[in-house]
Amino acid sequence: MRTSIWLVRHGQTQANRQRRYLSHSDSPITSYGEQQIAALVKRLRPLPFNLAITSPRERTQRTAGAILAGRGQAELLADPAWAEVSHGIWEGLTYAEVMERFPQQARARWAAGVDGKAEGGESLVEASGRVLHAWNSLLQTHPGGRILIVTHATPIQIILCAATGVPLRDYWRWRIDLGSLTCLDVYPTGTIMRMVNEVPEIR
Repeated sequence: MRTSIWLVRHGQTQANRQRRYLSHSDSPITSYGEQQIAALVKRLRPLPFNLAITSPRERTQRTAGAILAGRGQAELLADPAWAEVSHGIWEGLTYAEVMERFPQQARARWAAGVDGKAEGGESLVEASGRVLHAWNSLLQTHPGGRILIVTHATPIQIILCAATGVPLRDYWRWRIDLGSLTCLDVYPTGTIMRMVNEVPEIR
């Protein structure tokens, strides 16, 4: 039995365009982000989905809603396990602003590797724990069929690391663009990578 899981990163937001740390906050989708969503809608239109899951953020729900519009057959669920890794007090700041305001904290975070985190935030290890728990539960409770997950870059990178045996510390090697598609076909004996970071053409 094969379970096809399509992982989608949401369309561009204003915070993305300004290169700001964005996790638990909402930021309006840009006009370019709307074009990205339209391209995703066109690319995925031929595919039926049995289930759709999003993070609780407006940007993922807006993207998922557009993809599923007019379909009617897929149940849509919001699951906080698929949220972006929390940036704590760095939320909404640029890298330059973080280095100006919290230089010692920033150096300590990078030095700690996958265990590092901003004050009030979440480490990569902690995020990996919740994402992989949600992933494994999903495969156990919804075997077979085709599932859509609209989420963020880091959860997709975590899944790709786990599926391919890449160490979590190397998660950054997986490029996951805004408005991109990643598809994994999961079998009882292993996982086939159908596509990684496909970005539908905007027309």
